[in-house]
Amino acid sequence: MSSIDKNARYRSSHEWVRKDGARIVAGISDHAQGALGDIVFVELPEVGKTLKQGEAFGVVESVKAASDVYMPMSGKVVAVNEALAGDPALVNKEPYAGGWFIAFEPTAPAEWEGLLTPEAYETEAGKE
Repeated sequence: MSSIDKNARYRSSHEWVRKDGARIVAGISDHAQGALGDIVFVELPEVGKTLKQGEAFGVVESVKAASDVYMPMSGKVVAVNEALAGDPALVNKEPYAGGWFIAFEPTAPAEWEGLLTPEAYETEAGKE
């Protein structure tokens, strides 16, 4: 079984979010990076872009496929992980640490409550 960040919440499409002070950090789960295989490119949005929950905010490309990445919560992008441009494999190595994608200020903080808990995500991801 892939690893789970117990401090994060998840979408069934395999994105995670974790609170970091007033902002939220997001990326893809260990399960997702494992299914994708070796990640070769990550496309991220511009800082300052405001996105709604469920809207595609980026693309992750692996040797197997390209997949859209969706906003777990609505918010305004305040930072992108510049390190991924030079080393997209960070997503494979540390999906919950160095492989994060974006940080954003939530515009609808209550959406957090609608996301999957680590336990619920683990159950759902285990069914695939």
